[in-house]
Amino acid sequence: MQRSYDREKIEKAKKKRTLTAVFLILIGIPLVIAAEVFLFHNRHYMVASYLILFLTMLPFFLVFEKRKPQARELVLIAMVCALTVAVHLFCTVTIPIKAGSAMIIIAGISLGPEAGFLIGALSRFILNFYLGQGPWTPWEMFCWGILGLLAGLIFQKADVEKLKSREFKIILGPLVCILAMELLGWILYLLFPMGDTQFFGWRIYVFGALGLILGGLIQRRSLPVDDVTLTLFTFFSILIVYGGIMNICALVTGAGFLESEESGWKALKILYISGVPYDVIHAGTAAIFMFLFGDKIIRKLERIKIKYGIYRRG
Repeated sequence: MQRSYDREKIEKAKKKRTLTAVFLILIGIPLVIAAEVFLFHNRHYMVASYLILFLTMLPFFLVFEKRKPQARELVLIAMVCALTVAVHLFCTVTIPIKAGSAMIIIAGISLGPEAGFLIGALSRFILNFYLGQGPWTPWEMFCWGILGLLAGLIFQKADVEKLKSREFKIILGPLVCILAMELLGWILYLLFPMGDTQFFGWRIYVFGALGLILGGLIQRRSLPVDDVTLTLFTFFSILIVYGGIMNICALVTGAGFLESEESGWKALKILYISGVPYDVIHAGTAAIFMFLFGDKIIRKLERIKIKYGIYRRG
């Protein structure tokens, strides 16, 4: 009886923690970015970046509930952040593979959604000291954080012994939902083109995002951690989430932002059309990295957690 009560109490605490994290990440951080754009006109992006880091750390430390985080747990977070930055910089100067985006998804799967968002936002902030800080920094921090958050929410807990198994359960969740929503978007384009001369553009991102969200809700914490599923999820999540958000960033951080509502919408549609090739390359190269190294890195992280009794996903 006492054990059942304790389990119910733990589940309530987890639900409260998740709701708090979702509120801070999906509402609080976008409000910070909106304030930076509309109130301060992209002049205080470093302040916005620090505020995002602060809001990012709150959900992460809620993971530990009433106990203090152990040093080994914080060291693992720092190690994954450093590894993400180092791998991304190495690939930047050697081969054009966006390894950092794949590393954030790996972090979310291994360490959970809250830690995944923290590692994504912190790694991007540190990385931009090498690649260049600017008004785009808060946007990139948010995008990488969302990738880690989604991976932690959608994938089931990694099993070291089953990482190579290919269950193809992805057909039950995000992939089918994304394809179905893209088909719906294409049908709506044929019926209501809204002045567009082609389907490729903003509809790919908008309807893809709807499909990804729907698929995530259907298959929450149940997506298998195998190499094929990891590769497909990496490609579609980066294409839709990172590409969709950063195209808006390109508009609002550009010169002459929103001189009028009409010209702003036209410019955004052009950015979405012109951004498709880059986003496909970004997502494709990250997916290649995930296929080649994703399961191996996850296996190493899982063994580290087991060996040292480090923080486990809730």
